[in-house]
Amino acid sequence: MISTLASSLNNGMNFLASSFFTSFPSLANFLAQEGTEKVQEATEQAGGIGLKHYLVVSGLVFTLGIMVIVMRRNAIAVLMGIELLLNSASLNFVAYSKFLANPIEGQVITVFLIVLAAAEAALALAIILNIFNNTNSIEVAEADSLKG
Repeated sequence: MISTLASSLNNGMNFLASSFFTSFPSLANFLAQEGTEKVQEATEQAGGIGLKHYLVVSGLVFTLGIMVIVMRRNAIAVLMGIELLLNSASLNFVAYSKFLANPIEGQVITVFLIVLAAAEAALALAIILNIFNNTNSIEVAEADSLKG
């Protein structure tokens, strides 16, 4: 049971990685030419978890964030979906810095994304509180105007 689940998960990751690289051929060329040795070395050090595993997890988190934003009408849930999108981008930066570039560059960008997410959360919560004071609801559909 577990072996079939693992093989189907591996097949799914291979499919997602191949579709990702067909969508972004310049990144695929970069990985094929310059980053192959470093990716293989880092994959061996990480115990078999490679770049495509991180990209699949990041893609799933991004998809989950989009689904939350589209399906939920609650403003707090939409805010959490936006946070998932930012976390997905941070995971991509950290993964690429680990496997391809200078490790500091991706981590510095991720710190900036964390600061941006904190500022975005503070501003969005202030807007949500203003909506709640005017409409007594945090539903996005009811927030068609803000009376000053």
